[in-house]
Amino acid sequence: MKSGLKIAVTGRTGQVVTALIERGAIAGHDIIALGRPELDLADPASVLRAIEAAKPDAVVSAAAYTAVDKAESERDLAFAVNGAGAGAVAQAAKALGVPLIHISTDYVFDGALDRPYVESDATSPTGVYGASKLAGEEAVRSTYGENSAVLRVAWVYSPFGGNFVKTMLRLAGDKDEVGVVADQIGNPTSALDIADGIIKVATNMVADSHPEHRGLFHMTASGEASWADFAEAIFAASAAQRGPSASVKRIGTADYPTPARRPANSRLECDRIAQVHGVTLPRWQDALDVVIARLQSAN
Repeated sequence: MKSGLKIAVTGRTGQVVTALIERGAIAGHDIIALGRPELDLADPASVLRAIEAAKPDAVVSAAAYTAVDKAESERDLAFAVNGAGAGAVAQAAKALGVPLIHISTDYVFDGALDRPYVESDATSPTGVYGASKLAGEEAVRSTYGENSAVLRVAWVYSPFGGNFVKTMLRLAGDKDEVGVVADQIGNPTSALDIADGIIKVATNMVADSHPEHRGLFHMTASGEASWADFAEAIFAASAAQRGPSASVKRIGTADYPTPARRPANSRLECDRIAQVHGVTLPRWQDALDVVIARLQSAN
């Protein structure tokens, strides 16, 4: 029996995809990244062709329309990619009879609760992006609920692509003080750790067809922070490694208006994935140190 899995993942350049390629190789798995033009989420026929050609043991649906503010003016495109596109990936996985892992988001909630969200809490997205990702969850569930797992992640950052950590470090190179929102809280989560969690879930699903391994799971780093807390930790970690740093001016959401309204509370409770899949992601502070070190060594 072969030791590693062949995992097809949608997308080529996203943070989670890039992290999966790296972490999968380390763990001995063959990660096949599928993107345009071979796979276009807006073209369902291309999705089926590309995934069938890969002949995977499992499929990860990671590609998405992620421009949160731009989505407010590009509703049709956001829903085509995040909603119908997710359904097309589920159809392809179902046609092959292999497990599907779909990546979703904290933005399916409105952020009004005063505690971390559990999987059974009612969804109520406040913007187009969250609504389109919720449509994707529902498309996956209705199409292939019997052999799929939806993983909600949040506040994703990594050494790759564009993200909050890289933005803060860039700003620190130009400014002594950076204004950062202090009244939104969540779980900053490294894509490297998300990739490790996905691989563990995929391995469990391929090895065991038990329904318990399927369904909806929250998967974020341990611990919570506001964006301002996160920024302060970024600057402290960077300074400790002789990188750029700045002071943080703590501001309110009202002081930084955006086209899309962000959830005030993005915290996700991750007990279920720990109990079912044995996945507990590291403390966000520890994961941040790893990413900062990677970014500094690349400079």
